[in-house]
Amino acid sequence: MKHLLDPTSEAQPAQRQMLPRPQSLAGKRVALLDISKPRGDVFLDQLEAKLGSLGVATLRYSKPTFARVAPAELRQRIISECDLVIEALAD
Repeated sequence: MKHLLDPTSEAQPAQRQMLPRPQSLAGKRVALLDISKPRGDVFLDQLEAKLGSLGVATLRYSKPTFARVAPAELRQRIISECDLVIEALAD
């Protein structure tokens, strides 16, 4: 069984079980989340173009700063509007 670890500085990291991956992206809406690090938007531009060429619907979102967790309102908006999330990390 694979687990994900939260990359924040937790004294005792909580282990989380990975959610099952979808069989296909057909009919799914994919959130592209820019965490506001330099050049993350460049990566997401390329990814958006590739997914678009495959007929996958994407929506773009941005965190106000990479230094903090995404605000609850943003997380709720993504959850309500999308099926999957891809988060861009760059520098």
